[in-house]
This record gives sequence, C-alpha cells and structure tokens, in this order.
Amino acid sequence: MKRFLTFIFAALGLNIACSQNFENTDVKGFAELIDSVDVVILDVRTAEEFSDGHIKGAILIDQNKSDFMEQVKQQLPKEKTIAIYCRSGRRSANAAERLAKEGYKPVNLKGGILQWTKENMPVTKE
Repeated sequence: MKRFLTFIFAALGLNIACSQNFENTDVKGFAELIDSVDVVILDVRTAEEFSDGHIKGAILIDQNKSDFMEQVKQQLPKEKTIAIYCRSGRRSANAAERLAKEGYKPVNLKGGILQWTKENMPVTKE
C-alpha cells in the first residue's frame, strides 16, 4: 500500500511538473481565433515548408533556427495572442512553451497544418 501511494504521488507530481503553460485548440477554434484583429498567426516551420503552403497572413519564424527567440522578440507584440502552428503540432507546441515563458500568449493548433488541410481549411502559397 505504501508503494502504491508513493507511485500515485510521484505520478501526480510528474504530471504537474510537465504541465504546459499555453493553450491548445482544434482547427475550428484556431479558425475562429485567427479572425480576430488581436491575433498574430505564427508559422514555425522551415521556409521550404512555408512556401509549400501556409495559412494566409502567417508570419514565418523557423523554430529550429538559433535566433528564433530573437526574431520573435523583434517581430511579435506581447499584447496580442499568438496563434502558432507547424506541420503536425510538435514544433509549435515546443515554440509555444518557449513563447509563454517569455510572457507571450500562444495558442497552439493541435495537429498542425496537416490537420488544418485535412479539414479542408484554406492555405496559400503567396
């Protein structure tokens, strides 16, 4: 019994320690969010991925570049919500975590642009 309780408390502590400090949303919620004037759309994929198709109005800042946070601080206002996405949602979740630690309000698109296009949402190559 003592072992069981130790396991439960350890699992709860680990879960709390690993909790994220940003919001995730589905395609419908993301689409509604990006219609707001108080939102900046951020694509954190590579330039090549971006040129293959992106959400209209998105700003590209590659999350894998060494100057990612420097670019974020130069280009993104902290007073606006940052609607953030990548290909599948993994990189954007990582970037959202980093932005949240710097005082930004990121909202991550679950499933990324793959889910966005799967649900027949529009992309542009402009």
